Amino acid sequence: MTDIRITLTLFTVVLFMNTVAYYVIVPPGYRKEKSSSNAKGLDKRSFVIELLPYVGLVSFVYLLIKSQEILIRELVNVMGISLDYGLARDIFLLEGSKVSIFQAFTSPVLTYVSSFIYIFGFSFLLTFTFIFFLMTDQLETLKEYTVALSFIYMVAFPFYIFTPVKVTGYTLPGMTPLLYNLSPLIASGLRTVDPSFDNCFPSLHAALSILAMFFILFRTDNNALKVVGVLMTLAIQFTIFYLGIHWITDFIGGIILALLSYYLATKYHSPIAKKFHHVVWPDKQ
Repeated sequence: MTDIRITLTLFTVVLFMNTVAYYVIVPPGYRKEKSSSNAKGLDKRSFVIELLPYVGLVSFVYLLIKSQEILIRELVNVMGISLDYGLARDIFLLEGSKVSIFQAFTSPVLTYVSSFIYIFGFSFLLTFTFIFFLMTDQLETLKEYTVALSFIYMVAFPFYIFTPVKVTGYTLPGMTPLLYNLSPLIASGLRTVDPSFDNCFPSLHAALSILAMFFILFRTDNNALKVVGVLMTLAIQFTIFYLGIHWITDFIGGIILALLSYYLATKYHSPIAKKFHHVVWPDKQ
């Protein structure tokens, strides 16, 4: 029941944010042109069919991430594999407690705002980037975006399984887990995607938000969206430290992963897509 409440809340808030952003960011002239095109009976069926496998790919990888608790249990109990490689200790030896400077000043207002950005702002940035490309009929860019998202998840997943790193709020003496202490409902919701609060390296919040920003900056010509994308991305990077979640090393890992996934998706998407289509739609080859 709790999971349903959390999902409905997240869906409602993010849907509202996307709706507002659509009417604020997408130019009125374009909306009229789009509406006119749809009124003329523009066929979207092929567009949706073409995109559907990519959406399915992202969904599959996301569900894989959510199934990690089951996978970890199987690896430990059935296969007897040890999953503690001490990466957290290495990170601490590398950077110490430098990240605690982000909690040199805390306040309830800043904590609530940061939590909203971390949960809702992050989800909004990822979904509206997708929606914007969808509404502007940028099919190839949409494909690149979904491939890049999937690549990030697939690269991060083995780290979360074999080299778990606990959040700073539960590790460093000078840090407080502000987000997790904010509400039992929030903590419960976060456990659905990170059961032990140890999915830190690399930071998905850093990698995915920076990836979205790259696509917004380099694959669109909408200045309003670029401003929103950059500001939201910068705000998200602050929250991952302030809320007592990520190490600096996690952030650096996220940047590298975002750069790599953007480069691979935009440069090598075409050959990947051909093989992908051969598997999904063999009768159309």
